[in-house]
Amino acid sequence: MSNMEHTLASEATLEGTSLHTGEKVTLTLKPAPEGHGFKFRRIDLPDKPFIDACVSKVQTVERATTLAEGSVRVHTVEHVLSALVGLGIDNALIEMDANEPPIGDGSSRPFVELIKKAGLLEQSTPRKIWEIREPIHLETGDGSLITIVPSKEFRVSVTNVGKDGRFVQYFSSIVTPELYENEIAPARTFTFYEDIKPLLDKGLIKGGSLENAVVVRGEEIMSKEPMRFDNEFARHKALDLIGDLMLSGRKFIGHVIAVKPGHGPNTEAAKALQKNYAAMQRMVPQIKLPEAEAVLDISDILKILPHRYPFLLIDRVTGFSSEMKCTAIKNLTMNEEFFQGHFPGHPVMPGVLQLEAMAQAASILIMRMPDNQGKIGYFLSADKVKFRKPVVPGDTLFIDAEILSFRRTIGTAVATCSVNGQIVSSAELKFAVVDS
Repeated sequence: MSNMEHTLASEATLEGTSLHTGEKVTLTLKPAPEGHGFKFRRIDLPDKPFIDACVSKVQTVERATTLAEGSVRVHTVEHVLSALVGLGIDNALIEMDANEPPIGDGSSRPFVELIKKAGLLEQSTPRKIWEIREPIHLETGDGSLITIVPSKEFRVSVTNVGKDGRFVQYFSSIVTPELYENEIAPARTFTFYEDIKPLLDKGLIKGGSLENAVVVRGEEIMSKEPMRFDNEFARHKALDLIGDLMLSGRKFIGHVIAVKPGHGPNTEAAKALQKNYAAMQRMVPQIKLPEAEAVLDISDILKILPHRYPFLLIDRVTGFSSEMKCTAIKNLTMNEEFFQGHFPGHPVMPGVLQLEAMAQAASILIMRMPDNQGKIGYFLSADKVKFRKPVVPGDTLFIDAEILSFRRTIGTAVATCSVNGQIVSSAELKFAVVDS
């Protein structure tokens, strides 16, 4: 899958029974625009309210993850969220006419099939993936442990420890759409009989049956069908973990190591991810860049570009004629260091430095984008370069730059340098934006 954001190609609907009420529920997955993320919508309520799939909306984590916005609630969200994340969806609207999704067979496979029915659609915005650089560690009083360490891929390693040490199982895998669909999605939810008997007696799990859960009674495994994997419990814990961590609001690459995970520890880990991401963002130099016509002085430029003396070749940005066009200036005096040797008695600004000034003006445009602040642009190529007239001390160089395209981390631009209204040089530039 590419590194662009993805949504659903069409709508798709699933009908089924809710776990807690036993009532019929219809769930519809719908496409959503770039940057939308995941949102639930209760279409059975007045005004059809929305709830963001965000850890700040988590209300309860007992046996399932519940989101709430005021009095509006959505229960048991982890399976559908896990399927969306596992299959590489970034933006989706999840509409329901009840307070929880269909339980299906207790796994996320029905939602995987629903997503595949709707199809995937690549969008035009690069996907934001956070690379974990420092370990994140969380322990809770019930013996749960979650550690996230650096890795160049998204991997989960889960150790399930049941009540009284029963059914200790282990599962570890990288998470790709194909692996998720085949190795994680089919794993069903499971529970211990002594935990659910009081709820069954009170009629609080009206939709529960051996068709949508595996029940452990003593050492006996009670199931409508044989176990799908010898470590199915650990796989389902991984399924829940993927869905719950998504509530951090950030896709990331890292190795998640979880011992005895549950919805409580999972959502605490999501909060820790959110906190660490915010701390990382505070390390990036921030500057309010203009969205239209404006001026950046040298102090503003120093906050945006990494260049310093003697290689900063822009003194001021005099205006932005659009989101992708700007004009900058460079005032040239005999005090410029390069004039001393280029050439003695006949000072001329080197053409390669004019080219560099064009690149710096283009970099200003790229660094306007919030995701690129604090990064560095590297030249990949310069094409159709032309030098038409010498540039000498006393000239004011006007640099006009326009970004033609920017996809993922690669951009192309055209730029010109002018003196007294006449173009003295021009070029087409290609560059890559990388972390500093």
